[in-house]
Amino acid sequence: MSSTRVFLHAHPDDEALLTAGTMARMAAQGQRVVLVVATDGEAGLADSSADLGLRRRAETLASARALGCARVEFLGYGDSGIDGGAPDSFCATPVDQAAERIAALLVEERADLVTSYDPAGGYGHPDHIQLHHVGALAARMARTPVLLEATVDRDLLLRAIRAAQRLRLAPTDVRAERFLDSYVPGSAITHRVNVRRYAAQKRASMAAHASQASGGAGVRTLAALLRLPAPVFRLVLGTEWYVRHDL
Repeated sequence: MSSTRVFLHAHPDDEALLTAGTMARMAAQGQRVVLVVATDGEAGLADSSADLGLRRRAETLASARALGCARVEFLGYGDSGIDGGAPDSFCATPVDQAAERIAALLVEERADLVTSYDPAGGYGHPDHIQLHHVGALAARMARTPVLLEATVDRDLLLRAIRAAQRLRLAPTDVRAERFLDSYVPGSAITHRVNVRRYAAQKRASMAAHASQASGGAGVRTLAALLRLPAPVFRLVLGTEWYVRHDL
């Protein structure tokens, strides 16, 4: 009998950047992969905001197909935006209420592993921080035995950004100073997952989120990563990082 792995994410495209390779790898191994997205990402940057939430749902479904997901669930909370949102936004929702919904899904799926985010919420987005708390509580409620917090090796990230800045290759929205308190230090990482064999699926997942490759000022990070030649893409995006908690 296959195992069920549930991946929790705050917005459409978060799965592509943080966990897509792991999801594709697990699906290829015959495990049941379930993607749960808290918001529709309607506050994301785009050339046009008309029906952006609906568009981003469709992009997420395309991403999930590329990764081999067996199920996708949208929780339908409002996107809080980087500055926090309205009373119906995800970050304003009581943690226990959101956790109960996710716990019910974990029990229904008989999940033996669930992913969430690190305490910093990665780069500090309010919805990411909320997902950290909600995911941990949901895992305890459902008695899901393993919680993996998806993250990035901060030490490696800062070195890479500074090198890209020196070579004038960094996207305009990426500066090392923004990430000094983001993610977790390399010493805290428990799992470094090699996903280079699944780089094509990860690229397809990222490409599915076309609305987030443009919009706003300057070159978007997603667009810059998609421009990398295949060998460089595999090298740069061929590892995904987690901190494991056994519950």
